[in-house]
Amino acid sequence: MPETYPLHPQTGLHLIQIVDSAVADAYQRSGPHLVCRPGCTQCCHGVFPISQEDAHRLREGLAALEQSDSPKFHRIQQRTADSLARITPLFPGDTLTGILAEDYESSPLFTDEDSIGDTEPCPALDPTTGTCDLYAHRPIICRTFGPPMRTAEDNLATCELCYTNATTEEIAACELDPTLPAQEAASVQAFNAAHNTHGETIVAFALR
Repeated sequence: MPETYPLHPQTGLHLIQIVDSAVADAYQRSGPHLVCRPGCTQCCHGVFPISQEDAHRLREGLAALEQSDSPKFHRIQQRTADSLARITPLFPGDTLTGILAEDYESSPLFTDEDSIGDTEPCPALDPTTGTCDLYAHRPIICRTFGPPMRTAEDNLATCELCYTNATTEEIAACELDPTLPAQEAASVQAFNAAHNTHGETIVAFALR
């Protein structure tokens, strides 16, 4: 059976294994500064881009859930349909394919604070438990959110709920592996080439 996802050429590991290992290490170094826990859903609200590799993984998780937990599968389907009804009129891209336009970041869906794009709950989020129904298949951005991560401007960004009492030095000591974005980009490029896909989408379109 062919590999669904590309392997890292040096380690022979899938991107998910590399990311999860790096995040676990950052969590250990962060100690009490990292307060992310089940039920904390701030990062589960708002529209954000995901790769086609992320989208494929989410669909795999949804397909597996249809076989193992049909009621949960149908709840995700309903939340997805509800989300798309709210988002589609503002979607900056092709609503047939779900692919975002290259200039999507300048659209109201992504720039207006306190708008649908800023407050929309992820369709995979169970509003009752405050947990992700597709947790094992969640996108890379969901896996890495929380620990300090280097931005394009060379700043360290963290969840605003975490590291509130940490010094600059303590935050720096907890930094997530700065090579992860490049490794993700390489994995996405290899996935797109293998599956003849391109561009980015959002969770709701990935799950429809």
